[in-house]
Parts: sequence; structure tokens; C-alpha cells
Amino acid sequence: MDGMMAEFAHSLADPRHLVLVVFVLTYIGLAIGHVPGLKLDRVGIALLGAIAMLALSGVNTVRIADYINWSTILLLFGLFVISSQLRMSGFYGRVAGGIAARLAHPFSFLVLLMLTTAGLSAVLNHDIICFVFTPVVGAALLQKGINPVPFLVGLAIASNIGAAATLVGNPQDMMIGEVAGLHFGPYLVWAIVPVIFALACATGIIWLLSRNRLVMAAQTATPEVVAPCAFNRTHTIKGLVILGIVVVLFFTSIPREVVALTAAGIHLASKKFKSSDLLKLVDWQILVLFLSLFVVAGAFQATGNGDVAVKALAHAGLDLQRPGILAITTAALSNLVDNSAAVILLLKVVHLGAPTMAYVLALANSFGGSLIIIGSVSNLIVVQQASQLGIRISFMDFARLGVPVTLVALGGLLAWIALVG
Repeated sequence: MDGMMAEFAHSLADPRHLVLVVFVLTYIGLAIGHVPGLKLDRVGIALLGAIAMLALSGVNTVRIADYINWSTILLLFGLFVISSQLRMSGFYGRVAGGIAARLAHPFSFLVLLMLTTAGLSAVLNHDIICFVFTPVVGAALLQKGINPVPFLVGLAIASNIGAAATLVGNPQDMMIGEVAGLHFGPYLVWAIVPVIFALACATGIIWLLSRNRLVMAAQTATPEVVAPCAFNRTHTIKGLVILGIVVVLFFTSIPREVVALTAAGIHLASKKFKSSDLLKLVDWQILVLFLSLFVVAGAFQATGNGDVAVKALAHAGLDLQRPGILAITTAALSNLVDNSAAVILLLKVVHLGAPTMAYVLALANSFGGSLIIIGSVSNLIVVQQASQLGIRISFMDFARLGVPVTLVALGGLLAWIALVG
């Protein structure tokens, strides 16, 4: 008995086993979303996991820092600042107001809303777009006596689908592009067909399932909406010109993070906006989440646990090196443990020698984010912002539209894989 206890204690002291325990606990926490009795959210859980890896893995801080893909972090930061400048210039508010003014024809309004949201999400921070668009669009729909739920769900879905169109549409795709060394142009060419197919099908499905549910009881009171930033034409033009140059330079050989950081530096040296105000709008929690998950997943892979897990899955018939299986696994995992956490883990254990594997990973995590409310941060933002207007979007409200849209989008992706490889 003593020998068994000693062997068990020795096993626990093995850094590889400690890393495995920390990894499993971290991802269970991410799946649940909180720790009972504590105020921890997913970002806090990931950060604690990274701290535990540093304390228990036996790896020094220099090597731990090597697990982080700094190009992704810098690119993400630069694009956050670019998006912050456009938000403070009133660009987002002006676009949202322009869409909300076209409610005379609900179907045309839905098409315009989804096209605009998807287009902006392809090159800007789709979370901010959802944050700004939701209250403006939601209030306009309530004032017209139109049920806002299908339109706001469509807003979230369009942001997820549109973000898949480019390598800068969301943080996960930025990371995939940097880690796999993808080029902006070839990815866009490969991704644009399944994205357009998914967006068109999403619009059609949402309209067909919602057109008989558009009338609602009149509001007893007009909801109060926090006004977006005042529109400043000069600085909006400046922001859009710089954004256009950034997108063009993404097609060149200049590192994307250098392009984004240079643009961010120009905005920070502004005569109009304080740099501290621009930096307040940077989503620091996303940056901390990514830094932490890079450490957790990096330590997991570096100790050999990742390879063992992949071989076990392959032996069970789940070969992640097959694009179709990778697409389905990515979408499912994104809804279980957060799409950022899912992508960082898969990047560590899936061989991305062929660009198609990276393309599939990028599109599947974005499409999968539309399945249920917790599938992506943008979904949660829309639901939270809507609740402040008195609009309740339940789990079933979202799933009724999100599930069929996601299944069709993933079906289109699988068909595209079969067609072009």
C-alpha cells in the first residue's frame, strides 16, 4: 500500500502529469464559464491556468514566453486601436443609424443589416460592431413595433460569418494566419465562396423562419439608448483612408503586425483624440485571454501531451488531419470551450503543412460560432446589449435560427472542401 501511495505521489510530481492536470482543469473551467463560489470568468480562468503552468511545469519564464505568438498579439492590438479610432469618430454610429432608418421593408432591411455587418466584420473588430449596432438597431425596431429578436440574432450571425472572409476578421483567424504563415490574398480567394454561400443562406433561413413573427405589441415606453460617439467627418475619412491602406498592405509581403502597429501609431499621435481614450477602447481582456491560452496550450504540447491526445483520437477514428473531421471538431469544440481556446489548442496539435487545413480551421471556428449563444463573444454582446433595451433573446430564440444556419454553413464548407481540396 505504501508503495502504491509513493508511486502515485511520484507520478503527480512529474511535470508532464502536472501540466496535464492544469490543462484539463483549465479547459473544464472554460467550458463551464465560471468557478463555483468565485467571481472568475473565462479570462480569469485562463490566466490562472497560465500562472499554474509557470509555477508547476518547471519551465522558466523565458521559455514560457516563447509559447506566445507575439505576432498575433501585436496584430490584434494594432487593429483594436484602428477600430477604436473609427468608433470615436462616430463612424459605427453613423452606419448603424443609416441602416436603422430603412425599416419600411423588413426583408430589405435584414439584407442590408447582414451585408453591412458582414462586410465591416471582415476588416474590423466584429465585437465592437455588434456592441455599437445592437442598441441603435434594436431601439429603431422597437419604435416601429417590429420584433427585434430575429434581426439582432441575424446581426450576431452575420458578424461571425463575415469575420471568416479575411485573416483579420476575428482574433482566431489572425492567430491562424500568423501561426500557419498564410498569405492574405490566397486565403481571401479560397474563403470568399463559402462565406458568400453561408451569408446568403443565413439571410434566407432567418427570413423564412421569422417572417411570420415580425409583429409585436407596441412598446409602452421608448427605450433609452446611449448615443454613439458624435460623428466627425474629417476623422472618419482619416480613419477609413488609413484602414484602406492597411488592407492593401496586407496583400504585400510586409508583416501584418508591422502594418497594423504603424497605423495604430498614427492614430495615437492624434490632435483630436487622447491616446488614453483610444487605449481605453482596446479589448485588453481578449489580449490577456490569448496570452494565457498560448501559455497553457504551449506547455501542454511541449510536454508531449498534445501528440498523445492526437494519436488517441486518431486511433478512435477521429483523425484531425482530415479536413472534414477537422471542420466538424472545430465547430463543436468552439461551442464547448470558447472558440479562442479551441483554436489555440488545435493549432498546437494539428499539423498545418497544407494551407487548406489552416483555411478549414479558420472558417469552421467562425461558422461554428453561430450555433448557440455561447458560441462566440459577439453573440453574448448582442444578447447583453439587447437586454438593456428590454429585449430578451433566450437560448432557444438564438438556437432556433443559429442551429440551421450553422449546419448549412458547415455543409457548404464541407462541399467546398470536396470540390477544391
